[in-house]
Amino acid sequence: MKVVIEGALYDRDLAGDIIIIDRNDLINTAKLSRRYEVTFSKQHDVEHIHCSIIMEAGLENLAAELLPAVQSDRLSGSHLFVRFLTMHLNELKIFQEIEEGLKDIWGNDRTIRQSIILNPFLNEKFIKNETVISFNRLVSEEQMDDLVTMTDYMIDSLDRLRNIIK
Repeated sequence: MKVVIEGALYDRDLAGDIIIIDRNDLINTAKLSRRYEVTFSKQHDVEHIHCSIIMEAGLENLAAELLPAVQSDRLSGSHLFVRFLTMHLNELKIFQEIEEGLKDIWGNDRTIRQSIILNPFLNEKFIKNETVISFNRLVSEEQMDDLVTMTDYMIDSLDRLRNIIK
């Protein structure tokens, strides 16, 4: 699945729609889990808005995929998250508009969580907002075509967020 999403994102990078700014493919040998993450932005927003797609699979997910006779099909797949990092004014209205804008794009069945990062000793107007969209289910190889479609949703979300925080 990671190859599909990676290919779709790199195609958009080559087309000039986005700029891929980071990529991580991590294996945790202590927990026998895997995490894949690609972070990108729009050319004019590299400093203020980033989007990451994150795929995580734990031991039970990997075992179900590699040993289908041993594990249940319901455990085969990975958890999928989309994360946005934005810098904006610390105003409630902006948080509400982000929530509404992302629900408009991604639907009400997703969990959207916003967390802010700030230095309490500095009186700064701007904060860093981490917004994570959770899909509340495992994504399997049967949904690979949906992963390609998600690239459009992520890019639309970057555009919407830019309009909200400007």
